[in-house]
Amino acid sequence: MADKGFEMSKERDHIAGRVLTGTPSEHGASVALRASVESAAAESAVQVPAVSDLFSFSPNRIFVISKRVFDIAASLLGLVAFAVLFPFLAVAIKLDSPGSVFYSQDRVGINRRRRRVRADQQDRRKVLQPGRPFRIYKLRTMRNDAEASGPQWARQGDARITRVGRFLRKTRLDELPQLWNILKGDMSLIGPRPERLCFIHKLEKEVPFYHDRLLVKPGLTGLAQVRNGYDDSVESVCRKVEFDRQYIRRGGPLTEMGILLETVRVVIKGEGAR
Repeated sequence: MADKGFEMSKERDHIAGRVLTGTPSEHGASVALRASVESAAAESAVQVPAVSDLFSFSPNRIFVISKRVFDIAASLLGLVAFAVLFPFLAVAIKLDSPGSVFYSQDRVGINRRRRRVRADQQDRRKVLQPGRPFRIYKLRTMRNDAEASGPQWARQGDARITRVGRFLRKTRLDELPQLWNILKGDMSLIGPRPERLCFIHKLEKEVPFYHDRLLVKPGLTGLAQVRNGYDDSVESVCRKVEFDRQYIRRGGPLTEMGILLETVRVVIKGEGAR
């Protein structure tokens, strides 16, 4: 995924820009996304492919190795810092509301098989798991009965979030246990956010090229996280997927550094927290 290997053409940049700034139609975000792409393609005389331009994506091996080394070093340092903060955070969570300190959930990670499947072949694993499943860990920020009526996205001013939970989300401290996922290799420090299987099955039908974001390891932070914030609608997911695809195309040391710096800014300002 070296910077050098992912230079977008002017036409593709034009299309991506139209997609990220387009306004969804009354028929839904997925229709609006396709319409924006087709319109931009017509203007620049570029045909919209039926298969994603990232289908044959193959990461730069040297970059992948260096990225993994950085992930291990950063997660170890982060876990040491988390160990110092944990007793205070745990007490605050327990005093604020009944329930466990940690919250775990099954998520879907990288799909390594797709790179080995040709465009005319069927990836049979998609029927069950579109990517490698793993269990993610967080500090609990919601009531125990938060999903009593089923899985749902967090909303602005969500009443399910506890008082301590709002502070943890604003400072992103609730995400620190995922440093363990990074150390284990389930995740990377930077990459698309991992999603739950139930949401993937829904969104893959409504958002074009949704599975492209499974071509790399999911991340604790990423381009979509700092630019798009939390998901709250199919429209926001459409924007997120385009940011994730942009990250995959242009991934490299400079891109990673830029995202890290932007993440620091977002955390300090508390932007996008719910």
